[in-house]
Amino acid sequence: MYRFFLTAVAALITTLALSACAEPTEPQAQNLTTYKSATCGCCKVWVDHARNSGFEVVTKDVDDLNGVKKQHGIEPRYQSCHTSVSKEGYVFEGHVPAKLIQQFLQSPPKGALGLAVPGMPLGSPGMEMGDRFTPYQVMQLNKDGSSVVYAEINAAGEQF
Repeated sequence: MYRFFLTAVAALITTLALSACAEPTEPQAQNLTTYKSATCGCCKVWVDHARNSGFEVVTKDVDDLNGVKKQHGIEPRYQSCHTSVSKEGYVFEGHVPAKLIQQFLQSPPKGALGLAVPGMPLGSPGMEMGDRFTPYQVMQLNKDGSSVVYAEINAAGEQF
């Protein structure tokens, strides 16, 4: 019995030692599908922002962007120029900073549909114009149709 115990302990120690020496695995890149108009320049710049922040983004140019927004439950007052959808089905409407999408996906709030930056705030990711910046709110959209402020962006540097 004692010999069996020692063998089991030795096997456990060996397993732990080998796993401690293993190469760390790279974090999985998050996937987004972004629906946009083929001619929208700021959408392309936002996609670059998301990719530079570690997202794998598939873009889909669509003729009926309003239909995509309706399909994903984005009410007109929250809409912008493009809609992104995660593999889990969360929506990210408009010029949402990638760091906030990452934060949201790491710990999605209960009952949340996703995040939205209504309109096209000057200086938001994809809407950069030199040093011009307009403070804006990132809204958390909930499945029950309600919304709350998820984050307030008061300076350009807070987006990155």
